[in-house]
Amino acid sequence: MSVKVHSPNVVYSEDCIESRYEYNTTSVSVNSDGSYSAVPRSNTLLFKTDTCVPKLGMMLVGLGGNNGTTVTAGILANKYNMCWNTKEGEKKPNYFGSITQAGTVGLGMNARGEEVHVPFNDLIPMVHPNDIEIDGWDISSMNMADAMERARVLDYALQKQLRPHLEKMVPRPSIYCPDFIAANQGTRADNVLSGTKQEMMQKIREDIRDFKEKKNLDKVIVLWTANTERFCDVKEGLNTSAEELLNSIQQNEEEVSPSSIFAVASILEGCTYINGSPQNTFVPGVIELAEMEGVYIAGDDFKSGQTKYKSVLVDFLVGAGIKPVSIVSYNHLGNNDGKNLSSPKQFRSKEISKSNVVDDMVESNKVLYPDSKKPDHTVVIKYVPYVADSKRAMDEYISEIFMNGTNTIVCHNTCEDSLLASPLILDLVILAELCERITVQLDQEPQARRFNSILSILSYLLKAPLVPAGTPVVNALFKQRSCIENIIKACIGLQPGNHMLLEHKIGAPMQQGFAMSTAPNLAKHCTTNPTKMNGKHQHIIGQNHGHMKTPSQ
Repeated sequence: MSVKVHSPNVVYSEDCIESRYEYNTTSVSVNSDGSYSAVPRSNTLLFKTDTCVPKLGMMLVGLGGNNGTTVTAGILANKYNMCWNTKEGEKKPNYFGSITQAGTVGLGMNARGEEVHVPFNDLIPMVHPNDIEIDGWDISSMNMADAMERARVLDYALQKQLRPHLEKMVPRPSIYCPDFIAANQGTRADNVLSGTKQEMMQKIREDIRDFKEKKNLDKVIVLWTANTERFCDVKEGLNTSAEELLNSIQQNEEEVSPSSIFAVASILEGCTYINGSPQNTFVPGVIELAEMEGVYIAGDDFKSGQTKYKSVLVDFLVGAGIKPVSIVSYNHLGNNDGKNLSSPKQFRSKEISKSNVVDDMVESNKVLYPDSKKPDHTVVIKYVPYVADSKRAMDEYISEIFMNGTNTIVCHNTCEDSLLASPLILDLVILAELCERITVQLDQEPQARRFNSILSILSYLLKAPLVPAGTPVVNALFKQRSCIENIIKACIGLQPGNHMLLEHKIGAPMQQGFAMSTAPNLAKHCTTNPTKMNGKHQHIIGQNHGHMKTPSQ
């Protein structure tokens, strides 16, 4: 942590940061005549963040898959600073794609009126990926070095360096219920638990305790990065309450999915559980159990490529007053995820998570969508073994524009699937652990609150964000990232970032020591290249769309 806030509202002590924060909102009501009444509201909150970074363990369900091997290999390559050669020259390890490790945040303005950006992880103490211990389960017994080679993700020169570190790592036996994943996964299933679902759940709990004890860990977070399951039934008597679900596991009910068993085991061990696939792991009984135990859960489905792009583009179009009416998304991929998704039931889980991403953006604009009718939205996924982990995503967006015109945008995106998903796994685990160290107290309340058991703060990283009951679902990417950034800023007593830049708009200093130019901005009146004016008011005006203006123009 290299940022320290100097304010009477922020107190740094040996083991925590306390911040007194004004949370400003606006309450809106609709009047009988259809007009709106808006009332600004303000609440004083006390944020308290434990600054003691724990020794953290990450257990992956699907450790031997493409994501599991790639994220493990990436951590080791960074930890030991492994460099390797390709035909483009020497390459060095990095954590690109991770907002906590490679993202920056606008901190404020310096004395010259320039915005200062700092690394995300400089704001508040966070676990570093290099320090995370890794373990997990997989239905395949293949050691991690061979599994990495099977995945065909990393350059071979790097794989050779990683092999000695990975070949002794073998996943723990996992839960295999053939009805929940595609039949084509059966050939990999040589490392599976036996017994009843109750017995398998107990074994998962023992594995978590064993890992924590052997590595002397303070915390463990469990994350599902295994195959997409089909949706399970949700019905009374089976899983609509914690009691029903625990009884169903005890009675070995067929319709209790492996991912829900892992979630229950994690919750009962007090470990945050994150679902990186699209299936409905979090049935009502799992959610209720998490709330009863005070344990965090988050999901669903990593948002790494096509859907992330979609959540940006549709937000842009709707925000610009352009009306998307048709969105067609096609994918083909050749990794084991694609092979599993070639089964219709598993594909349906993925189709649902990829299709709901535009809903909140449509609801935000009643001018464009007065009847709330959503755009036609189709998602296609095909399995093409040759392309391996290098997924192709092709999209067509058709929109209605001014005076009944139409606009069509077509894009092609080559997504290196696991190389995009692995940094998300790290961010999910690191930010979830940070949330465990934060409490918030309302000024008038005697006790501090923790975040809701459903960590909707992590929505930025997930396709189909799970949110607490009654909470709006936000899919727009900028809003999701701002949520994470502004909550962390609140922990250190800083206001949310805004982009008004009033200091420059009105030409008046608004902070002590702030240098503000008093020269009028006359760039729009320039008739020659402003960069050749001998230092006189050198305002850049974008070269007038690439053409130099002459006095006659």
